[in-house]
Amino acid sequence: MTLREATTDDLDLLYDLLLEAFNWDGTPRFTRDEVVADTHTARYLGGWRRPDDFGLVAVDGTVALGAIWARALPAATPGYGYVADDIPEIGMAVARPDRGRGVGSALLAGCVEQARGLGWRALSLSVEDGNTAARDLYERHGFAVVGRNGGSDTMLREL
Repeated sequence: MTLREATTDDLDLLYDLLLEAFNWDGTPRFTRDEVVADTHTARYLGGWRRPDDFGLVAVDGTVALGAIWARALPAATPGYGYVADDIPEIGMAVARPDRGRGVGSALLAGCVEQARGLGWRALSLSVEDGNTAARDLYERHGFAVVGRNGGSDTMLREL
């Protein structure tokens, strides 16, 4: 497995993985068409890749295993894990067959380093209640709960 920078050519992959993240427990709560059409989802991926957007894709040869992406959102149109205008919120997913193999950990560690190198002061995210595997991963990488949004916790990692 290697990590490469997420590019504008990865938009379809990122939407597929965002759907995977929304349906993290295997319950098909959303369809891909619903994710693409949703105005809130557009905050995360609409116009990808803006000048401050960044992310990584984990690949095995030419096969994408997962991805992580980040975007700073303004208070006027916050994401689920919004903390501040100058703290990018990350989205991340690993393809179901590739979970439990260290892909998520590699993506998260790479994103933290990428954000640090770009001069960001912190990263935030949102994790749903019950998604203990993701929550445990985030905690191992230094994220801590700083807020609550509906049935999800907002987590922050200072850089």
